[in-house]
Amino acid sequence: MSMKKKVCVVGSGNWGSTIAKIIGHNVVKHSGQFESQVSMWVFEEMINGRKLTEIINETHENVKYLPNHKLPENVIAVPDVVEAAKEADILIFVIPHQFITRICDQLVGKIKANAFGLSLIKGFLPVPGGGIELVSHAIQEKLNIPISVLMGANLAPEVADEKFCETTIGAASQEEGNVLRDIIQTHYFRVVVVNDVEAVEMCGALKNIVACGAGFVDGLGYGDNTKAAVIRLGLMEMIKFAELFYPGSKLSTFFESCGVADLITTCYGGRNRRVSEAFVKSKKSIAELEKEMLNGQQLQGPATAEEVNFMLKSKGIEDKFPLFTAIHRICLGELAPEQMIDCIRNHPEHMADSRAKL
Repeated sequence: MSMKKKVCVVGSGNWGSTIAKIIGHNVVKHSGQFESQVSMWVFEEMINGRKLTEIINETHENVKYLPNHKLPENVIAVPDVVEAAKEADILIFVIPHQFITRICDQLVGKIKANAFGLSLIKGFLPVPGGGIELVSHAIQEKLNIPISVLMGANLAPEVADEKFCETTIGAASQEEGNVLRDIIQTHYFRVVVVNDVEAVEMCGALKNIVACGAGFVDGLGYGDNTKAAVIRLGLMEMIKFAELFYPGSKLSTFFESCGVADLITTCYGGRNRRVSEAFVKSKKSIAELEKEMLNGQQLQGPATAEEVNFMLKSKGIEDKFPLFTAIHRICLGELAPEQMIDCIRNHPEHMADSRAKL
């Protein structure tokens, strides 16, 4: 009986197809460890009268979500998620966070008991009544398998173009981390494995709040010095949030690609910054701009800010997170963007006693 591991990529958007491309090449490179065929679940769509799965399997290109990039021939598009995942030893989850619960519901009892997973999904899941749940926790609870996470300064088009970058895997165990590194790492996509799943995942969500603040700064024309200050204070609030709500998180994790690098990338590019800049300049609401600029897709930053604010308010510590709080209130229209800087002039980081421990 073969001991080789089979990989399934659950998702086939821009990022999912990019990761499938990498994994497809790597399972061949490490043929002693992995089955050569990689299944990729594709939400079936019709493209010019043809099924997207048929197009991918015949042309080896995801013409809708990753055009002009060839996928390895051993990556097979499958329209049924249960069929794609049932024989897999490793499940790679790369879908929008709002769909993960429905997908996991379909997979309950249909996957290998000894399988393990890797989530590339950024964002928190809202909890009924308020608050947040980590996506990795939700998957683990639903499917009863260990889940690691991958986050980093990884804009999908650049990774697909094989431009050099780094990423971080927060591993559920060192053994699983090593296996996942083998199917993910390439000469242009370098992986660091850390034993800090929760902090790695939080970075991928919280940085979107800070990116909104960076966009407000750009819209107001305040310049690079102000933007740098917002990024730094945002990083400090990310670290403080982790300390309070997920004790045991390691400070060093925030200086990996998932932390400061992804924060910088998101604050200079990406949709949260772009839409937030337009929010200031156009005077339109976030909802209006989502329709105009994102084809109705929801922006993650404002939603995450709302979920985080619920947690801060429940503990009476909004004043300890003035940047997160100000960004949330600006997104709601309770505060003018111009007032954000006033909210952070006397940030706890600027107070003498905050440095006493140093």
